[in-house]
Amino acid sequence: MTTEAKSSSRERLLEAAATLTYRDGVNIGVDALCKAAGVSKRSMYQLFESKGELLAASLEERASAYMTTLLPAADDNRPPRERILHVFEQAESQASTPDFQGCRYLVAQIELKDQSHPASRVAHRVKENLTAFFRAEAEQGGASDPDLLARQLILVFDGASARAGIKADAKAGLVTPTVAVLLDAADMR
Repeated sequence: MTTEAKSSSRERLLEAAATLTYRDGVNIGVDALCKAAGVSKRSMYQLFESKGELLAASLEERASAYMTTLLPAADDNRPPRERILHVFEQAESQASTPDFQGCRYLVAQIELKDQSHPASRVAHRVKENLTAFFRAEAEQGGASDPDLLARQLILVFDGASARAGIKADAKAGLVTPTVAVLLDAADMR
């Protein structure tokens, strides 16, 4: 297999894994992944040690874009409170799309259950990075307990994502006011 063919097969597998696991769940079979990618199982196993490694690579490949979509730009000089609210506004916007199934990183963790699974480790790290963003903003904004506030915010984020993924509370206007109450209670500026 040429380097170009490997790259193309790899990209197709990563795309198939992202699409199918988000739509159908992480228990999608190798046969279905390979068929959707137009790649033989032999080729898949030449490119990835296991299906778990393929899922992890697929999640990893999308992590940066996911965080870029959610987080305000590094040079965004708004106050920390507004930067945190920005994340929830972005999440509400994503949740309003017809094909939204919830946060792919939360879904992977829930479905996999095994915290040592390669894809679960990637998902955990992405969620930890979001929690760290909340914590840093909470500290910057003078929150009375930045660690507690960060944990509360990720709880609301994940809960809102899960509820939107099952098409419950899909209307905008619930999450941001809920977050504002938490920010007020923590004396956030």
